[in-house]
Amino acid sequence: MHSIKLGSLFGLELRVAPLLFLNGSVALWIALVASAVIVLRWSWLDALIGGLIAVILHWDGEIMHQLGHAWAARRVGSPMFGIRLGTLGIFSTALYPRDEPALPARIHITRALGGPIASVIVSLVAGMIVLALDPIGGIVRALAWFFLFENFFVFALGALLPLGFNDGSTLLEWWKK
Repeated sequence: MHSIKLGSLFGLELRVAPLLFLNGSVALWIALVASAVIVLRWSWLDALIGGLIAVILHWDGEIMHQLGHAWAARRVGSPMFGIRLGTLGIFSTALYPRDEPALPARIHITRALGGPIASVIVSLVAGMIVLALDPIGGIVRALAWFFLFENFFVFALGALLPLGFNDGSTLLEWWKK
């Protein structure tokens, strides 16, 4: 997959698949704007701004999930070298060396669990933020709830489902070994 380097983050190369990232971000923004207008009955302006902020929060959650993988990978001595944003449009991928030697199952399992564990921690912090911001209401409250729900249900629990391209698939593959 073609990607370009954006820079580095905590010693990891940060890459983006430009077309997939852009298309995924725009599709997510459109879906969020439509949801805000139809379900939450926001004005178009509020929905456009809130949707854009939610897309930024989405990518923040993705990066924090990948940083969890990076932490786990470093801990077991088989580190990743980067993160690629834009996998399947709205997801990201942990980048490991292509010439990585064969690794035992426990290392693959530990690395795969790092992302969902980080997302649970992010969800707990987001939950505290929701409690603090809930009385404010409006867009701020809705964005806090979005961040909490997405991190918990998509990046933590959802990542454990074996979908063929995610952590759950890695866990299923290596758990058998």
